[in-house]
Amino acid sequence: MLAPAVRHMAFERADGAPFAFVPGQFVQIHFNYADGKPTKRSYSVATIGDGSAVGRIEIAVSYVEGGAATNLLANLPDGGMVDASGPYGRFCLDDKDANRRYLLVATGTGVTPYRAMLPQLDKLGARGAEVALVYGARNETELLYSEEFEAFAKKNPHFHFYACFSRAPRSQPRAHDRNGRVHVALDELKPDATHDIAYLCGNPDMVDQAFAMLKEAGLPVPHIRREKYVSSR
Repeated sequence: MLAPAVRHMAFERADGAPFAFVPGQFVQIHFNYADGKPTKRSYSVATIGDGSAVGRIEIAVSYVEGGAATNLLANLPDGGMVDASGPYGRFCLDDKDANRRYLLVATGTGVTPYRAMLPQLDKLGARGAEVALVYGARNETELLYSEEFEAFAKKNPHFHFYACFSRAPRSQPRAHDRNGRVHVALDELKPDATHDIAYLCGNPDMVDQAFAMLKEAGLPVPHIRREKYVSSR
């Protein structure tokens, strides 16, 4: 358990073959409702990767009270099987980008694509680009993978991690903590249309508000990339 209602899970393909994906993509898990009706849920791949094939597919699963996927995945034992497809999606870093700063914004499990991107974010420093990860949570128990991001920031001076707490601050605040929603840190970073590109992932309200804020700052729409996470029962 990464948080009181978030479980980190790792899967391997049943045929033993490696899994190829581009950081930022997602997989879909297929199952049936109690009445037999088929459905599916999407989960961003959290596996730290550089675009080459991997042996394990890692995801972060949010528990939703009464949720059909929650019932499946919360009770899945070690060695349990699921049907899945993918990868899908284009919420990925573009190697052709020449931007000088990347603003990565997330809430909840929306931070998982950025975990997968860490090797790519490492390389951005080599060409002089800056990266700011702004991550919103209600309190410190709901921060996912935060120790990994903070360790990465210590090793990579071009990477800055901001933890934003909307309900309660950390019991022992850290230098890059901010009280309030992600927009507090985003405003502090002063988005610049001349050299910034932004990625927004997580709660739809956050994505919409941050998108409006960045557009007002002058960022062109192609430089604001979005992925919304909607909780489904």
